[in-house]
Amino acid sequence: MAEIRKPNMDPKKAPMPAQDPNVRNKNFLEVCTGYSKETAMTEATRCLGCKNHPCVSACPVGVHIPKFIAKVAEGDFKAAYEVINGTNALPAISGRVCPQESQCESKCVRGIKGEPVGIGRLERFVADWYRENVVEKPVKPESNGKKVAVVGSGPAGLTCASDLAKKGYQVTIFEAFHTAGGVLVYGIPEFRLPKAIVKSEVEKLEALGVEIMTNMVIGKVLSIDELFEMGYQAVFVGSGAGLPMFMNIPGEGLSGVYSANEYLTRTNLMKAYLPEYDTPVMKSKAVAVVGGGNVAMDACRCAKRLGAENVYIVYRRSKEEMPARVEEVEHAEEEGIDFKLLCNPVRVIGDEHGRVVGLECVRMELGEPDASGRRRPVEIEGSNFVLDVDTVIMSLGTSPNPLIRSTTPGLETTKKGCLIVGEDDVSTTREGVFAGGDAVTGAATVILAMGAGKKGAVAIDEYLSNK
Repeated sequence: MAEIRKPNMDPKKAPMPAQDPNVRNKNFLEVCTGYSKETAMTEATRCLGCKNHPCVSACPVGVHIPKFIAKVAEGDFKAAYEVINGTNALPAISGRVCPQESQCESKCVRGIKGEPVGIGRLERFVADWYRENVVEKPVKPESNGKKVAVVGSGPAGLTCASDLAKKGYQVTIFEAFHTAGGVLVYGIPEFRLPKAIVKSEVEKLEALGVEIMTNMVIGKVLSIDELFEMGYQAVFVGSGAGLPMFMNIPGEGLSGVYSANEYLTRTNLMKAYLPEYDTPVMKSKAVAVVGGGNVAMDACRCAKRLGAENVYIVYRRSKEEMPARVEEVEHAEEEGIDFKLLCNPVRVIGDEHGRVVGLECVRMELGEPDASGRRRPVEIEGSNFVLDVDTVIMSLGTSPNPLIRSTTPGLETTKKGCLIVGEDDVSTTREGVFAGGDAVTGAATVILAMGAGKKGAVAIDEYLSNK
């Protein structure tokens, strides 16, 4: 019989066990080690089971949070997983990388007079428990005879494919890289999201009957028009935003300047951190990462683990304005990353061989708020200084690759290259073509891309049912 526990009125959530900072900054093993069964059940009893469940309304994929947490409190972890999996195809992933603190947990009633329930930590626990204890695979649904192509195997594409496959659609995912997972494998480091977990989620999709074709650059190997000619009746574009931005300052073309996208792809997808992989990446002594988002945190923490003695974050605003998750900033600080705040690069300095030897910066102060609501940084005249570095990583954001839009007639985009969609957020200007995730919004979070994938599946199902 399931164990029923008394409500836990502790104002603080159960701490997440983690590796010691001075140990983990030298390895790529997962930083957070996860709740135990006992800790998960104890934390679950902090949930009040609110009648209006405000946490659910703040979840982009609509997980019934109080219901799954109640099952955790009872010790029925299999049932808890089934509740989550009813709306979330990638719980082990979202439990690790979703910014719960600004979504579901921000609406938790327990957060009014203390800390919210550790919803993300419980979701991760449940997904991990299920993967480690349940061997049964998803059952492939009966085919409805309709074919759908999904471009990209990131969180939007995987979610869309999963939801369509469960409805009986014959789904093929076309992935540009040699491994499925998109940003989950090339962008997010092993110490935050182990690739074995991504592989496990992909295998669940394949068990549902989804075919995954790698090394397929849509717009080059095949066009979207050719996909329709091959018998696909609808196409979902979840190709992400992989085109990096730069500052266009002097010296950005020097050897030793990377985009964060390239640096992370070499490190994560191409396994530069493993000695048995012959992946070219600089063995840096001192690294400056320009930017203040989650990608910048990933890049600086990778650089530290790859052996750099000094690693700097160079960010033109203050710590309060940083868009990165608080947890990621704290982990970076614990691991010895040096934050150079209110500083902005003006020039990358090179030697006679064209290699980076320094980064010239200017100090900033915050002025009036700009269009984003954050205070605008203003240069302090005469405050220039030089950081002695041999590597500079630009983490300034990304935009969608122009390949698909440039090879698909009738597909309209914004000035930034994002696909234009209708009121349903996923229908593009080309009939039968739907899109979601970073290809539409520009660089955003994994969970928002998953939400877009769900919307895409609904829209495609309605479109093909009415066609």
